[in-house]
Amino acid sequence: MSLQGETSRAGLPTVFVRLTGCPLRCRWCDTTYSFQGGETVTLSSLLARVADFGVPTVCVTGGEPLAQKNCLPLLAALCDAGYSVSLETSGALDVGKVDPRVSRIVDIKPPESGEEARNRWENIAHLTPRDELKFVLANRADYEWAREVIRSQQLDRICPVLFSPVQGELPPAQLAEWILADRLPVRMQVQLHKILWGNAPGK
Repeated sequence: MSLQGETSRAGLPTVFVRLTGCPLRCRWCDTTYSFQGGETVTLSSLLARVADFGVPTVCVTGGEPLAQKNCLPLLAALCDAGYSVSLETSGALDVGKVDPRVSRIVDIKPPESGEEARNRWENIAHLTPRDELKFVLANRADYEWAREVIRSQQLDRICPVLFSPVQGELPPAQLAEWILADRLPVRMQVQLHKILWGNAPGK
């Protein structure tokens, strides 16, 4: 359990269920430790572990959680148990079959990520106002690319749009100035957990 560091749920005590594996290799990935390892657990034991924390908010993340075949049943079971559930996904895999009670946090990968070609643009048609789109940006070129994507596809009319700076590459204040100058309809965010605990794995 930790505080949610991103999205509109930032600051909420949250149980994180981190699934191993990811088919992407974003240049600035900060969770490479999740590419391998982990343990196999039954759904019932996992639900029991989550319940032990006694908080109502759960985030299923990775890696890329949708790369795990049992991710969809897990999400449904968490919703059935009464949790407020979010899913953090790379945006490279189909989100259309995710339980509609789940808030889907879908990345759109800009050019500097090295994974722009993996964006699954078909996912946008599945999104609702309860979901969120996230852009992690490394420089001005990424920002301008993201700005054009938002305007051309009117993403802000679909769901909230989040902009985050790559830690150590794009100063947060610089990104904030660009957003303000363009009156861009996005939410600027920084990673609260890194402000509190640095880059400690699992926080």
